[in-house]
Amino acid sequence: MNAIDLLKADHERVKAILTQLSESTERGIKKRTELLAKLEMEITIHTKLEEEILYPAFKEAGGKEQDVMYYEAKEEHRTVDSLVLPDLKATDPGTPEFSGRVKVVKELLEHHIEEEETEMFPQANKLLGKAKLNELGQQMEDMKAAYKKALSSSSLAA
Repeated sequence: MNAIDLLKADHERVKAILTQLSESTERGIKKRTELLAKLEMEITIHTKLEEEILYPAFKEAGGKEQDVMYYEAKEEHRTVDSLVLPDLKATDPGTPEFSGRVKVVKELLEHHIEEEETEMFPQANKLLGKAKLNELGQQMEDMKAAYKKALSSSSLAA
């Protein structure tokens, strides 16, 4: 699978989880907890794929404009991974505060997805070409499978 198609499919999964999460109620604590764990897993794997495979290739193939885009995207990942997601995980899912934080996470991620899909991905298509994107896509599929296997075996051991 082409790297960009794979990442777009991930984006759709993340958006679907965010929609379910934002539509959930304060009484749905178990559902919210499960959705949050699913969201965290999807984001963690997706971020690894982008930062270890696509972003470096994009940065290397581009110029100054792509450098700026690369660092902005990495900073958005850092914001979600280091600040927003840990805050959300530390918030009681049965509170209005949780609902507010979900809304902010959803807005941040949708903004990030929109920028990638309308700015970075079209440029990556031109800069990298079909053959390179297919090669990167294969690397992503392999990494994703290995990472999911590692996550499931570590959660079984826990």
